[in-house]
Amino acid sequence: MRDLRVLLQLRDFRRLLAIRLLSQSADGVYQVALATYVVFSPEKETSAAAIASAMAVLLLPYSLLGPFAGVLLDRWRRRQVLLYGNLLRSGLAAGTAVLVLGQVPEWLFYVSALSVTAVNRFVLAGLSAALPRVVDSQERLVMANSLSPTAGTLAATAGGSLAFIVRLSGPGGTSSDALVVLVGAALYLIAGLTALLMTPGLLGPDPASLQPRLSAALMSTARGLVAGVRHLLERRDPTVALIAMTLMRFCYGALTVTVLMLCRYAWADTESEGLALLGLAVGVSGAGFFAAAVITPWAVARLRARTAPRPDGRLSWVMVCAGSAAFLEPGLGLPFEPSPMLVAAFVLGLVTQGAKIATDTVVQSSIADEFRGRIFSLYDVLFNVAFVGAAAVAAVILPPDGTSAALLIGVALLYAATALLVMFHVKHDQENAKRVDVSRET
Repeated sequence: MRDLRVLLQLRDFRRLLAIRLLSQSADGVYQVALATYVVFSPEKETSAAAIASAMAVLLLPYSLLGPFAGVLLDRWRRRQVLLYGNLLRSGLAAGTAVLVLGQVPEWLFYVSALSVTAVNRFVLAGLSAALPRVVDSQERLVMANSLSPTAGTLAATAGGSLAFIVRLSGPGGTSSDALVVLVGAALYLIAGLTALLMTPGLLGPDPASLQPRLSAALMSTARGLVAGVRHLLERRDPTVALIAMTLMRFCYGALTVTVLMLCRYAWADTESEGLALLGLAVGVSGAGFFAAAVITPWAVARLRARTAPRPDGRLSWVMVCAGSAAFLEPGLGLPFEPSPMLVAAFVLGLVTQGAKIATDTVVQSSIADEFRGRIFSLYDVLFNVAFVGAAAVAAVILPPDGTSAALLIGVALLYAATALLVMFHVKHDQENAKRVDVSRET
């Protein structure tokens, strides 16, 4: 609690946190607006394949370009990225609202949504890469990663809840969808203006790392990407952490599509009932994110003491999170009933966010500042590719109503494999640390 009080006393940390909260609450509003327009429109016969296609269109193209965005992010001032990125998203989101009202061809709607997603690559990676610049010590990074990204996820959940309320209380149809998108556009605008409270150079990177011309930055993209990947692979902890988090994200994506289909067809008779159930699932998962923020610093500290002589409990916590999901997910999910599935949503929110907090901290503390932007962009790519891949697998396996025991069992096995991967890595490092200690004593 002392670290938390110290963090909240840091003015620049509070301002960066405010930008994250506003920006990610807008993300939550915008994402729910897209989901309700694509999945819950009465005139659409939505399938798992349609959901997977929408995710692929919105996430894959710019995700594949994400590492190139990271190289630029390591050369552009991150404060300017947060300012202009959010202002641009506000304008693009307002354009999406106009397209929804105009009932334009679906491909044009996706182009607009894709543009907002593209800018999001820069903003989210910039927020993560900038965090160590507003924290006063490495020791408080775990707490900062418990508070900041988790608070952002909770803000996205709150934004999603706001979107559900606006959608359900609105006039219905495309007018309600457009109104929800406009709420997101307003929040993006406020987030961008909040960035003006910080000086342009505060969030880095250092001036020596900046490319003054865009053409020079673009020319060095390929070399910077190769250097960033090499820098990552030379460090086993962040490499293993990113692999584990990618696998857990795949699991989370498959279960997200399952819940969407269950809410749309198996658990509700009307569009409004399905939306209400989905909103409840989002809220319960958000409660799991909050629990992760509270539990993770304590759990990491306890595991650090137990994993001596290797003084790091962060990867051990990732292992515990993956193992817990492997054990609990089948029992809670296989009945395919709303109540146990909502409990599963809480558990998965807790373990996914808990593992992400630990992974973020491992990457931030192990990667040099001049590489951090491109590594977090790569992190973002892995996240989205895993999510879209999971949606594609779910589209093949899921029946129309979303009830598939095979999918849930497969996800549980993948969680178990992730836990074993991290466990072997932690044990290997413990043995190496013991050998080093013995050699020093002799």
